Amino acid sequence: MQQDKIIVGLDIGTTKICAIVGKKNEYGKLEVLGMGKAISDGVIRGIVTNIDKTVSAIERAIAEAEEMAGINIGVVNVGIAGQHIKSSIHHGGITRDSREDEITIEDVKRLTNDMHRIVIPPGSEIIHVMPQDYIVDYEEGIIDPVGMSGVKLEADFHIITAQTNAINNVNKCVRRSGLEIEDLILEPLVSSLAVLSEEEKEAGICLVDIGGGTTDIAIFQDNLIRHTAVIPFGGNIITSDIKQGCNIMQHQAELLKTKFGKAIPEMASPNEIVSIPGLRNRPPKEISVRNLASIIEARMKEIIELVHAEIITSGFENRLAGGIVITGGGSQLSCLQQLFEYMIGMDVRIGHPNEHLGKCKLEAVKSPMYATTVGLVLSGFRALDERENRYNEVQQISGQRQGATTRLGEKGSNFFQQILNKTKGLLIDDFDDNASY
Repeated sequence: MQQDKIIVGLDIGTTKICAIVGKKNEYGKLEVLGMGKAISDGVIRGIVTNIDKTVSAIERAIAEAEEMAGINIGVVNVGIAGQHIKSSIHHGGITRDSREDEITIEDVKRLTNDMHRIVIPPGSEIIHVMPQDYIVDYEEGIIDPVGMSGVKLEADFHIITAQTNAINNVNKCVRRSGLEIEDLILEPLVSSLAVLSEEEKEAGICLVDIGGGTTDIAIFQDNLIRHTAVIPFGGNIITSDIKQGCNIMQHQAELLKTKFGKAIPEMASPNEIVSIPGLRNRPPKEISVRNLASIIEARMKEIIELVHAEIITSGFENRLAGGIVITGGGSQLSCLQQLFEYMIGMDVRIGHPNEHLGKCKLEAVKSPMYATTVGLVLSGFRALDERENRYNEVQQISGQRQGATTRLGEKGSNFFQQILNKTKGLLIDDFDDNASY
């Protein structure tokens, strides 16, 4: 059924706005039909700061994706990020009417819906309510309480909020581009769908998504998200450091970072020099690759220290058997993996969205840079799966009820038929007795 469905993911990032069109093939893998991207001029650190520029960039990215995929796009899944994202843990509980009746999906939904009514800071909205472990009649550590018996149903919830203005601006940009939002999802959550395996999430792992404006963190344990955080530094601040340190133009600094940048100065040759064209009637500027690496290392160490602090704050520092996965455009910086391992002391790998992708003509989509956009498409299919499963459950329950009604009707018919047969027998016997006289 999913082979007939097409999902579109739209990543409104600080450096780029990207749209990916995908469908599932017969093997359940994601087949990318089209991709479009545009330079993002109206977004700073994940927050829309210029509506018109952002709308224009969205329209360019969507038009390119439409042309490549050969379809018209009307509905998209959109990612949201930024320093305004906050997460917290809240405890909730409900009391059921009967201890004998089983806990149902409706009970769990009622408990979850109650968490949407908690008091949050003014100007914020809840975007995700994710249950952790459940507690049934003070019995802790329950993953799925449905089917159990109990009166008191409780749970800890990981609640993620975002600024209302930031959400409204994203909605406004998407609507002005002629699109509708199917779902608005926290970006590190969808990135995890693209680059993490279920085994890693169960063992315990930290995802670090290094974007242009922010570095997003998501920690998983026992297949549940345990901690999220946003660090207001990304690849763009490294580019700014290079610009100031080398006294060159912004686009030249970006090219230096991507082509010659290294996160560890000792890995750069001390004799390697890069010549940068000077401004009009000025001589070219020569820059040492090792000095360039020193500038990059200083800022990357600061970001890694903040990541480490968040891991310690989460309380899961010694429970991450899977180590750390770094993804996003910033993860492509040379020697970054080794710097993470040296500073934090955990196993580190680069997260590529390859595992869920089928054969694809667009090799670029396998880059960590597009992990979030691929994850948005995968999230759309996961939501579709959940809706289909709920529909099947309802149909199954309905069928069981109909079957029970039919059996009850059959039993009732048999019961009345037995009474009629007995009555008929008594009447015949009575008739025979009367006839003998």
